[in-house]
Amino acid sequence: MLDELLHRVRGYSPRLLEADRNFPEAAVLVPLTRSDEPEVVLTLRASGLSTHGGEVAFPGGRRDPEDADLVRTALREAEEEIGLPPGLVEVVGPLSTLVSRHGIQVTPYVGLVPDYVEYRANDDEIASVFAVPLAFFRDDSREMTHRIDYLGQSWYVPSYRYGEYKIWGLTAIMLVELVNLVYDAGIQLHRPPAHFITLR
Repeated sequence: MLDELLHRVRGYSPRLLEADRNFPEAAVLVPLTRSDEPEVVLTLRASGLSTHGGEVAFPGGRRDPEDADLVRTALREAEEEIGLPPGLVEVVGPLSTLVSRHGIQVTPYVGLVPDYVEYRANDDEIASVFAVPLAFFRDDSREMTHRIDYLGQSWYVPSYRYGEYKIWGLTAIMLVELVNLVYDAGIQLHRPPAHFITLR
């Protein structure tokens, strides 16, 4: 499984937006454990934060002027937020760039991490760090679907419930892209699922 995952992510051509000076750049790390059944590492952001407070997200943040590139941004932020040493991360490749509802251009980078890391959450930013089997998202066991109309297109974004955690929004879009790539899951983001109800 892990070899196939590496092969697919390394050979992938994501949709990367040209840097737009109207959008600040940011990057997130999508940490996957180096195991036969990979788990994805996620964070619950502290509730008091001004943006995305109390939401599930990948470790990441805005690019600093001294960051050589966006990979460096993702690794630096992961170290600051969850105590993940950059030397433990094997960056595999990017997923598609997205623009957040706050007007930030975000590029996700898939990285392999050991499955024995002891994460240290930065209490100022992160309430908890947790892991979910990647295969959980392959089965598309969504709790609900959010329709988001953005840049002239409708997105049907799944919202997943894993224990006490609600995983939705930009994070869910990134996860769908990853499981579609790795598992050929065929989850559609631009067509409503069969059970979607439109309220008029």
